[in-house]
Amino acid sequence: MTAPNTPEGPSRQPSAPPAPPGDGPRWEAPDDAADAARPRPDHRREILIGLALVVGSAVAGLLFGLLWHAVAPRVPLYSDGTAVYLRDPEGEQQIAADGYFALIGGCFGIVAAALAYFLTRRRGAGLAVPIGLTLGGLAAGWIAWQLAVHIGQQDLLKLAASVPTNKDFSRPLALGAKTAIVAWPMAALLTFLAATALFTPKEERH
Repeated sequence: MTAPNTPEGPSRQPSAPPAPPGDGPRWEAPDDAADAARPRPDHRREILIGLALVVGSAVAGLLFGLLWHAVAPRVPLYSDGTAVYLRDPEGEQQIAADGYFALIGGCFGIVAAALAYFLTRRRGAGLAVPIGLTLGGLAAGWIAWQLAVHIGQQDLLKLAASVPTNKDFSRPLALGAKTAIVAWPMAALLTFLAATALFTPKEERH
């Protein structure tokens, strides 16, 4: 005999009520306002900074050329009336002139990079600074070379004819090692990298 009001079959525990809609994990669209608030690189400003470095370096190349023309050693020559000869065939004046060019260019590159770093490090110029230093240094070296060798340039034979026989005169200035032109941009890049490593806080490098 069964008890009244007792259901037959196995007993089951009451199930939990269904969760109301909206309580589970929800997909949220990206916050456009947050993305818009993040600072974005100003490419126009970077381009202007790079152009300013190129133009400024090119103008400084004029001073570079004048200085090299003033201090570079000259190769001594002499004429016997029929041909022009080296007074000292084993002399190192041409090597010294090339060395002066590289040394002066390197000094200009160091100064240019130091100024560029301290004037632009808070402006967020990015790669515009090293690119501008490189292109500007190459332009400055070429301008300095062309300016210096064309100042007071004379034809060698006419110059020899205007000088008494066996009297020394100087060969017009020339750049023997054309690779010396890269002294400025190389010095500028190394200086800029060193300044970045030494003076830029770690959190600003990322």
